[in-house]
Amino acid sequence: MKTYNIALVGASGAVGAELISILEEINFPIGRFLPLVSVRSAGQKIHAFSQEYTLQEATPKSFEGVDIAFFSAGSKVSEQLAPMAAQAGAVVIDNTSFFRLEPEVPLVVPEVNPNDLAHCSKNIISNPNCSTIQMVQVLNPLHRAFGIERVEVSTYQAASGAGKRGLEELKAQMAGSTHAQVFPHPLALNVIPQIDIFMPNGYTKEELKMVRETHKIMHASFAISATCVRVPVLRSHSESISIRFKNPVSAKEAQEVLKNAPNIVLVDNPEQKLYPMPITATSTDQTFVGRVRADLFDPHSLHLWCVADQLRVGAATNAVRIALEWIKTH
Repeated sequence: MKTYNIALVGASGAVGAELISILEEINFPIGRFLPLVSVRSAGQKIHAFSQEYTLQEATPKSFEGVDIAFFSAGSKVSEQLAPMAAQAGAVVIDNTSFFRLEPEVPLVVPEVNPNDLAHCSKNIISNPNCSTIQMVQVLNPLHRAFGIERVEVSTYQAASGAGKRGLEELKAQMAGSTHAQVFPHPLALNVIPQIDIFMPNGYTKEELKMVRETHKIMHASFAISATCVRVPVLRSHSESISIRFKNPVSAKEAQEVLKNAPNIVLVDNPEQKLYPMPITATSTDQTFVGRVRADLFDPHSLHLWCVADQLRVGAATNAVRIALEWIKTH
């Protein structure tokens, strides 16, 4: 079996740890593994692939002989080092927002637009925003089947979406701290209707990401409005999605489509109190959908609820699936 030399920039972070875990779980064909970090973390040890590694500082010279470079260390690092990794011959799979809307960089969710990987002139592939990934996995099969006109989405995003520091801040607040540094207000026993900064039009950057990234991934231009909310959940994002279709669609028809969609699990039996929750999705690689129901007034509209582990489905799992699609042709 052909093997691939892998570099992981951000190996000490939350997404980096999940990437290592997934690569181990699927026995990814790794030749050499290079865990890269900032100068602050260099020299620390991690255990991966049945051996111990010393974390190395990521530099422009780190990528010689690397086939696939995963980047999960923030936009500034990707801006500086990802083009250098690509020039050195690695295909870059970037988990940050820096390249997502660049026309020449494919923005890929393999269940939706794997063919976009054929158009990768910069040798950089962008991983979408976590909340976008789980939404388009649900929207795409429904759009193919029925044609979407408009989407309204409200997100309920976990603290770990802000990384390790967000997770630790919530844990500290749950233990009694009132200190808020990662989030604009205390998150414990609270919800915060702000993720990222506000833009002049009143939407946050996170909300606009969901709109613009969905259009790029799905090659569609239907109307989307998003409201993104941080909730005191440790892990896994939830979304309430309302969809208007071109023609009347029943809940049963939509459920049948979703049952057969890749990496979607339908959990929809309200009478038995069965519906997706963050604890359902945590540490899994599927997007869970439930509460599929018809609008009370508009036969063209449906409402549903979806949940996915944003560290895996929304980041690491999607990045590994991109790599698996890429190696099919390389």
